[in-house]
Amino acid sequence: MEVTGIISAIIIGLVIGALARLLVPGRQKIPIWLTILIGIVAALIGTAIASALGVADTRGIDWIELIIQIVLAVVGVMGASYLYGRSKVH
Repeated sequence: MEVTGIISAIIIGLVIGALARLLVPGRQKIPIWLTILIGIVAALIGTAIASALGVADTRGIDWIELIIQIVLAVVGVMGASYLYGRSKVH
């Protein structure tokens, strides 16, 4: 992965984190910075997975890579919401 790929993954990760938060049903009680961090990590891991599968560099929009990233971000937001909610004292 090149530097431009990492920068692109971070920018896309910001969007993916926000999109994942919108796709997860219910209210997520996690801070926005954690959502953004999850999106960035999901974008980086999703790009690595797509590269390993050979679908990261296609002509046009890399739909498969984008779907992998979004799914990872949704799972991350759901997991973080569950864990973050459990760690708070009510």
